[in-house]
Amino acid sequence: MPRTGRGRVVGRFGSSRPAATREPPIDKTYNAAHLLVLEGLEAVRKRPGMYIGSTDTRGLMHCLWEIIDNGVDEALAGEAHRVEVTLHPDDSVEVHDDGRGIPTDKEPKTGLPGVEVVATKLHAGGKFGGGSYAATGGLHGVGLSVVNALSSRMDIDVERAPSRQGLSFRRGVPGVFDGDGAAAGFEAGSGLSRKAGRVPKGRSGTRIRFWPDRQIFTADAAFELEGLLGRARQTSFIVPGLELVIRDERGDVPVEESFRHDGGIAEFAEFLAHDEAVTDIVRLQGTDTFTETVPMLDEQGHMTPQEVERELGVDVAVRWGTGYETEVRSFVNVIATPKGGTHVGGFEQAVTKTFNEVMRATKALKVNDQDVVKDDVLEGMTAVVTVRLAEPQFEGQTKEILGTPAARNVVRKVVAAELKDFLTSTKRVEKAQAKLVMEKVVGAQRTRIAARQHKETQRRKNALESSALPAKLSDCRDSDNERTELFIVEGDSALGTAKSARDSSFQALLPIRGKILNVQKASVGDMLKNTECSSIIQVVGAGSGRTFDLEACRYGRIIFMADADSDGAHIRCLLATLFFKYMPELVTSGRVYTAVPPLHRIELTNPRKGMEKYVYTYSDDELQRKLAELKKKNVRWKDPVQRYKGLGEMDADQLAETTMDPRHRTLRKLTVDDADAAATVFELLMGSEVAPRKEFIVQGAYEVDVEMLDA
Repeated sequence: MPRTGRGRVVGRFGSSRPAATREPPIDKTYNAAHLLVLEGLEAVRKRPGMYIGSTDTRGLMHCLWEIIDNGVDEALAGEAHRVEVTLHPDDSVEVHDDGRGIPTDKEPKTGLPGVEVVATKLHAGGKFGGGSYAATGGLHGVGLSVVNALSSRMDIDVERAPSRQGLSFRRGVPGVFDGDGAAAGFEAGSGLSRKAGRVPKGRSGTRIRFWPDRQIFTADAAFELEGLLGRARQTSFIVPGLELVIRDERGDVPVEESFRHDGGIAEFAEFLAHDEAVTDIVRLQGTDTFTETVPMLDEQGHMTPQEVERELGVDVAVRWGTGYETEVRSFVNVIATPKGGTHVGGFEQAVTKTFNEVMRATKALKVNDQDVVKDDVLEGMTAVVTVRLAEPQFEGQTKEILGTPAARNVVRKVVAAELKDFLTSTKRVEKAQAKLVMEKVVGAQRTRIAARQHKETQRRKNALESSALPAKLSDCRDSDNERTELFIVEGDSALGTAKSARDSSFQALLPIRGKILNVQKASVGDMLKNTECSSIIQVVGAGSGRTFDLEACRYGRIIFMADADSDGAHIRCLLATLFFKYMPELVTSGRVYTAVPPLHRIELTNPRKGMEKYVYTYSDDELQRKLAELKKKNVRWKDPVQRYKGLGEMDADQLAETTMDPRHRTLRKLTVDDADAAATVFELLMGSEVAPRKEFIVQGAYEVDVEMLDA
């Protein structure tokens, strides 16, 4: 950048500024002076997402739920029966519960009122095992203090004998406002700043109103009525007997809805289910204990690890319906865990294992059947899984996943025992429902396996039709489909001779090992798993079944070349079955043939003029007729007459002359005059039904024309 004059720098667009205003160079040193210590609630304001997830509507709703959950915890402890939530037009929200009220007496260590401690100190509260709460949703002691830190104003009023007292905060700092609303003047100062008369005996509660700080939350963040109603409805199911009242005064017409469900999670499961029931609501309940190592304060005020025995209560409501969707809601105390956790893992393991055990014992699953998997059991299930325990471990402040390891084993043990009782019940109604749900699970398993096999079949077919040709193929050089031929040869021994006998310019060879799979009895998946069948389809190159494309076929003729004996006839029959079932257009278009190799070779010792030295016959009857003819003509031959046991016994020139050379060979074309009749015959002779085939053989035994046998 050019310089003009002392102390001034000219930019590329001609503007100038004093040199003294340039940004100072970056200090790359790093020492203790660079460390920033965030005091009190400053950390919350600096990194709000760490505590509430985000600063949009989702984070704002999380703040509201933190306050609501404090009231619900009072109800869970049996101290509150009503929680009221009011959305005010001035962007504030108010939560009132009739619980015991936050303590207002002074906390010994800080000398501050208890309500100020829990609102300004992180990790302060009554839910750290002090005996005030047996099971709660709050356990970190940061809920109220975090909301306070992120509010431009918070008012807390506690009704607790002998009087109603309160105090206010601005962005976590206690003090006094000189008016209403978040914009009123504020003077900082600690201690309870409001008193509003005496509280009648037996009455208590907490009222909290806060205004979200728009320096923290986005401009479009707002309290969502629908989300609030859904959460209130859900909570009313989890805490039977608790009434939650939601008021929205922001619109022209105030909205108020109340929720109370004394039926608990059984009523919740019925509410969530949207299909026809296969079973009634099944309650799986139980309690067990586990030990946990936790740090505890000793008499000297030091934290020492101690073994603590915990009690964990399990309550599950489950039902199966005719549908296919799975709806599992899980809760720890009153807190929803939408991403599951160890309690859900234990529940899913228990139901899967129990179904397998019972279905094996009752023969609903046969010996060779696969075990059912989780998805089979959960299909059509609606379940509400709840656990209650003191000081649960969550993964993060948002409490979406339970992390307490022992919950998995306790839930698994309780659910397995209770579910087994239901599935093996001898009561008439439960026994009938258990049978229906096990049949449903078996049906889901079979559908899953069939779908997987179909998917694998399609995957194999796609791979089959696009992959490289098998290495054992001896391909031809010509690509003219009008001329090329594919010989499917029985056995590797015949392949060696055939390689020498063929014309490699237009004749390709594919060896098969013995008898291929009878595809008339097998499924598509089994056919594609068979190496020989898959190789044939690959080499033909036109696909199979519905995807078959005659134009894509790589060869003009397909020729089966097997030994001239009963085994060879069987192999030709199996090949014909494969082509007719999966590549029928090749047969109907007249492009499939069988080679006719000779069975005998007669070597003449005194051939007459015009006679070949070697004479080939193709059956025992033909041999006898030929020998009689030669004897009549006084032509002698060398004994014994050679009988070919297989194609591999032929020399290359013999195989070429008799079977492969188009100038001398004999081919039989496979034709189909009536495709439906042909399909019926294939099914009769090659299908899985034995009785019709036996009847056909017996009835036709005396009508067989030996001359027509291809053997």
